Amino acid sequence: MLDLSCFFDISSVSFSLVSRYIQGASSPKDMVIIVDVSGSVSGLTLRLMKTSVKQMLDTLSDDDYVNVGKFSETAEQVSCFDHLVQANVHNKKMFKRDVENMMAKGTTDYKSGLEFAFNQLLNRSSAPRANCNKIIMMFTDGGEDRVQDVFEKYNWPNKTVRVFTFSVGQHNYDVTPLQWMACANKGYYYEIPSMGAIRINTQEYLDVLGRPMVLAGKKAKKVQWTNVYQDNLGLGLVVTGTMPVFNLTMEGNMQLLLGVMGVDIPLNEIKKLTPQYNLGANGYMYFLAAGNPMDRQQCGVVAVDLDQRIINFGELVTLDLLDAELEDENKQQIRRDMIDGKPGEKRIRTLIKSIDEASLLQNTPLRYIDESVRTYTWAPVNGTDYSLGLVLPPYSFHYIRANLSDQILQVQYFESLLPSSFESEGHVFIAPREYCKDLQLSDNNTEFLDNFIALMEKVTPDSKQCDNFLLHNLILDTGIIRQLVDRVWKNWDLSTYGLLAVFAATDGGITRVFPPQDWDENPEPFNTSYYRRSLDNPGYIFRAPYRDQNSDLLDPVNDTIGILVSTAVDININGKVLKPAVVGVKLDLESWVEKFKILASNQTDNRQGSRKCGPGGACEMDCEVNSDDLLCVLIDDGGFLVMSNQKSHWTQVGMFFSEVDSSLMNTLFNKSFYKRKESYDYQSVCTPTPNSNTGAARRGVFVPTIADFLNLAWWTSATAWSLFQQLLYGLAYNSWLSVDDVTADDMDSREVSCITKQTQFYYGNRTVAYNQMIDCVNCSRLFSAQRLSNTNLLFVVADKMMCSSCETVKLSQSETGSEGPHLCGQLDSPRYRRGPPTCFDYSVLENSSDCGRGFSFRPSLGVLMSLQVLLLCLTAGPQLLPTPFCL
Repeated sequence: MLDLSCFFDISSVSFSLVSRYIQGASSPKDMVIIVDVSGSVSGLTLRLMKTSVKQMLDTLSDDDYVNVGKFSETAEQVSCFDHLVQANVHNKKMFKRDVENMMAKGTTDYKSGLEFAFNQLLNRSSAPRANCNKIIMMFTDGGEDRVQDVFEKYNWPNKTVRVFTFSVGQHNYDVTPLQWMACANKGYYYEIPSMGAIRINTQEYLDVLGRPMVLAGKKAKKVQWTNVYQDNLGLGLVVTGTMPVFNLTMEGNMQLLLGVMGVDIPLNEIKKLTPQYNLGANGYMYFLAAGNPMDRQQCGVVAVDLDQRIINFGELVTLDLLDAELEDENKQQIRRDMIDGKPGEKRIRTLIKSIDEASLLQNTPLRYIDESVRTYTWAPVNGTDYSLGLVLPPYSFHYIRANLSDQILQVQYFESLLPSSFESEGHVFIAPREYCKDLQLSDNNTEFLDNFIALMEKVTPDSKQCDNFLLHNLILDTGIIRQLVDRVWKNWDLSTYGLLAVFAATDGGITRVFPPQDWDENPEPFNTSYYRRSLDNPGYIFRAPYRDQNSDLLDPVNDTIGILVSTAVDININGKVLKPAVVGVKLDLESWVEKFKILASNQTDNRQGSRKCGPGGACEMDCEVNSDDLLCVLIDDGGFLVMSNQKSHWTQVGMFFSEVDSSLMNTLFNKSFYKRKESYDYQSVCTPTPNSNTGAARRGVFVPTIADFLNLAWWTSATAWSLFQQLLYGLAYNSWLSVDDVTADDMDSREVSCITKQTQFYYGNRTVAYNQMIDCVNCSRLFSAQRLSNTNLLFVVADKMMCSSCETVKLSQSETGSEGPHLCGQLDSPRYRRGPPTCFDYSVLENSSDCGRGFSFRPSLGVLMSLQVLLLCLTAGPQLLPTPFCL
């Protein structure tokens, strides 16, 4: 049963309310925003316009399409987009950035601005758009021309485009032409005299757009589903089903949308209804918003792997399927079928990012990409705008379900979980899963194990309050791994083999490390890179601990470096292949470098009479004796250094090899030993750059001094009244600190959502061995590279001579901040979308006589004196004024 949260919205103050109110209050929109940037628009008025446009953009959802233009004598778009584009997060960020760079000059020509807007809306471009409500939003400080000829040419008599006009700033211009434009084109006229008026006046247009929906009655009473967003009330990531609520009394010919009602569904509740652990470490499910009978056309991944680091960043966190995974033609077709509501199944070979939760939490770059086989299965969910997808590797089509009915055996296996057994049998880590309803979860695995043991002393694995599948598999795996310890591990002299530890991890959630020592990997095997990669890759997977220039690589206790080597356990049951566990060792780097030097040498005389290489002298390859002249390294499939015969490299083990030897890594890349894959992570978390403006006041807003507050003449000025309006609107609508241009001390350190560019390298050339001369201007360098079978390692031998004239641009694998792919470059090949089959943008019964007439409120001197006392009480408090004044 889902844990639901119901609501009824009549306003849209917070982001979560805005998102669900907007999507439930109107059909999709094609909007063109035009901004007057003539010379009369400057200072505070220009700031008001920029902020108003940004707020207007925030009222748009992924279902809407938009472009922004500016005009004076001529008109042009503010960004590189030459037609309407989807109002997604990334496009809106670009618009906001470019709007901020607008400058005022020239004279006002409404005709140029409106013709630009109509051409944008009415041209028959092949580019996708909403094809529903068509809207022009014009922001100006005023003018005298009604440009009736423009409306006669483009919009009359059908009036398919609504025109909304905004008089911005405090001025004495005649606003009658602006009122006429809105009323003559089924729009509305608004005034924005100050910052506090922006939010309410940039959202009220939704009431006008809702009129046809109200008149449609039951036809418009359909549930609409929002994208994923962070709930402000603590529910976490949620999706919302909304339905409009209308005034059906029709008194006075009212056409009023009262609000939106709906239900919030937390993603965690949806995930509880889906299988999780029996899909294996590399299997997963996802939901895709694929087109609603009403107006949904977004294609976003709704569940499973949305990054939980994303907190309340004030924006949607939905991903397109092609952004959540590495895009290819097969996935493009799968996405298209899901949008169209077609079921299907397809087995493909594709590139998979190896995601490690520890890398996400530590903000270290993802290092590896694997080319693996996946089977995609998908089908629409009846009665909703979602499709359900399932992705499985070949070894996850079946899973083990343990049935330990022998309670004596249960007790025996359970004993090996007790900390008293760790010293002799190895440290046990159990995955922090919800085995029982009363089990208290903890990020500290020792504490979680204590909680688990305490609960198991009270209940049995067959208790109704426990997940019997999880518990039985956990206990079975515990017993199996214990036998591995008793029969194999205890009989090994690990130091003889140069091993720091041996380990095993299972699908059931058990990880045992022998002998007991610190274990830096996640106790949940499904969230670790070594576990996932071992399942997808045959043979032995070597991985050095990640290192950059600031890392401390040595183990603080043993003063060693451990190299993790792992491989999957394959089981074949009646022709069905399963991989229920991964086993491995941790190599002592110092011991294995000595073994590596010997193994990497091709001496034919049992190491007698080894000759040191010299200028012009031939010698056999000996990575130990000739270490002064030969560089011998092992590099993994991601391009990271695993082992070297150079002791100076030991502190660089785990680094991307370009940081160690850039010219050699460049050659390996150019000879196709490695391929490079660049992608964007739209769920990254960044720390914002501290802003030098640390005051809490809005930039561009006049901040009065104490002398100004006590000056009666100042209180009667227009500036004082504007400032009071800003404060009043701020208190009423929570917008004083909610517009983009606010900066405060406690906000600078808050993490924000951002985009990062990720670069991974992977094996490209399937050639087993390769010899090549690196030719430089005055020297040359011979190298040989060979793939080591049944591993993910590349063995490279090269002359140590470093030719400075061969230096090239150093390849980088680090994650960098980015604005994402160049959006304008993607316009020629937009992703497939499906428009709404039903649109509520017109009704013959609509009464558009209420179109905004404006008002002018000028306070009396007595009112201003009262407001002066009120403002001082709010800002200074009663300690600076006699108590009766602040009662």
